[in-house]
Amino acid sequence: MEQNQAFESENFEQEPRVNENHWVGFKDGAIAGFPIVAGYFPVAMAFGLLSKNAGVSFIDCCLFSIMVFAGASQFMALDLIKAGISMGNIILAAFLLNLRHLMMSASLSVKLRAIKKHWLIFIAFGVTDETFSVTSLSNKKLTVPFLISLHSTSYLSWVFGSAAGYIVGEILPKTVQNSLSVGLYAMFAGLLVPEIKKSSPVLFLSIISGFLYAVLSYTKLLSASWNLIIAIIVSAVVGTIFIKDEVQKEGE
Repeated sequence: MEQNQAFESENFEQEPRVNENHWVGFKDGAIAGFPIVAGYFPVAMAFGLLSKNAGVSFIDCCLFSIMVFAGASQFMALDLIKAGISMGNIILAAFLLNLRHLMMSASLSVKLRAIKKHWLIFIAFGVTDETFSVTSLSNKKLTVPFLISLHSTSYLSWVFGSAAGYIVGEILPKTVQNSLSVGLYAMFAGLLVPEIKKSSPVLFLSIISGFLYAVLSYTKLLSASWNLIIAIIVSAVVGTIFIKDEVQKEGE
């Protein structure tokens, strides 16, 4: 009897303990990605519609979203294509606009130390402003199934939304076409507001970054991409130096 009890006790202790605060599966990633999907699909439809109006073929429109997967860069590229800008300059402009992804990846790397390196290339491709917001604002454990599911649902909604916009976008009423891009801002608000309610440091950093970006945009000393990069860097430094202790106390 004692041996059986000891055996059962030993097996019980070997079972992994699951923390309810941890995201652990594909379902959790899909649920967390639903607000992103709701925001991505209409904006991607707007991109598809604009691609068709700019004379871009359906295949090229889809390849844009499949291979680039960066909304701001894709919209900018369409404007540059219509303006007759060379391919090299378009690539350079997209690179500068997406420099913020380097900082996002560096920030996420702290949370992804336990993840095997061969998964990182797939995870890195799915890092966008929105997926970064979901993962960085959470104090939950980031697992491979969760991240792959979160990024995949976001990615597929953007690709299929682009194709849908190209095919059926012109059928929609003009008022609907003009309002498609509003979905992106609504999605950001939906991601940010709940975090602001839970954390005053998030509110503080949001105000700082928004104010700084507005000032830089008003002065027009730099391009829009550099304005965003500077706002991100400054707010990240402020958060690291001044409110790190406060965030730790709120998480206890």
